[in-house]
Amino acid sequence: MISEIEKIVAFRYLKPKRKEGFLKIISIFSFLGIALGVSVLIIVMSVMNGFRTELIDKILGFNAHIIIKPYEKKIESQNLNELNSLSNIIEKTMLSFNGEGILINKDDTKGILVRGYLKNDLKKINLLQEGIIDGSLDNFNKNTISIGKDLAISLNLKIDDKITLMSSSGIQTIIGTLPKQESFTISSIFNSGLAEFDQNVIFMPVEDAIPFFEASDDDLFLEIYLKKPEHVEEAKEKIQNLFSDYFVYSWADLNKSFFGALKVERNVMFIILSLIVVVAAFNIISGLTILVKNKTKEIAILRTLGVSSKSIAKIFFLVGFSIGFFCNFDRCIIRSTVFS
Repeated sequence: MISEIEKIVAFRYLKPKRKEGFLKIISIFSFLGIALGVSVLIIVMSVMNGFRTELIDKILGFNAHIIIKPYEKKIESQNLNELNSLSNIIEKTMLSFNGEGILINKDDTKGILVRGYLKNDLKKINLLQEGIIDGSLDNFNKNTISIGKDLAISLNLKIDDKITLMSSSGIQTIIGTLPKQESFTISSIFNSGLAEFDQNVIFMPVEDAIPFFEASDDDLFLEIYLKKPEHVEEAKEKIQNLFSDYFVYSWADLNKSFFGALKVERNVMFIILSLIVVVAAFNIISGLTILVKNKTKEIAILRTLGVSSKSIAKIFFLVGFSIGFFCNFDRCIIRSTVFS
């Protein structure tokens, strides 16, 4: 317990006399060095964490958290019923189909990824539903597609335009295999916020996608969205136990290199934070050492008056704590400003 006299002496030492101006300057620069170092680090970490959060939100808003892909047998309704036991961690599920094709518009061609969904399932993708900038998902019917903003700009496309899609599968004819082509009408244009998606992905009704790629219901994927996507590994293990005959993978598996880089960046930032803390500690220690050196006479007087060595140690501990506290207070102000 710190006594009243110890508090008075400690706070008195925080305000040196005028003749100790040099010590005062040292104290001010020590304080500013700690505060500025921590402040810069917090700002950088805030920017990096904000970038990471925003990018992950975009990726998760556009892709399923867990995907179940069939090997030889299709996903049956009884398999879907088994997921009811995991209703506490699963938010929603939907069937989908993926394929690659070529979009042809007059003299322009573009390789694209085709993703097939049921109309009601497509509306469950929040990022897509909120990102419609022209047209409507209500018009997402047979022989229509939804394309990204960047793709529409690069190929000069707009709502109700007709485009031709060439499938990666072919049609057998008497003269050999010919690429399969069909015409589709653009029903909506979306903006996901990620140019990679907006430039290369289009959405098509699953009832069109399956015959267009010469596929069947056996090729449909099951997409699962979790209530807490950060717990994807735990959920993936539970789902894998229910779907042992299927290939189960998550969004983290699809973006391993990206999230590996983010993990390295976070570890490096932690090391830098540790170094800043060490520098701050040495700043405080050096300041206290100078203070003790300059207060030798005062310490002797206090000892003569009967103040114990333990009380004197408490006094200088309180001085160091006060400096650290005010630096931390400054850090909290900056943190609240950055995150507000």
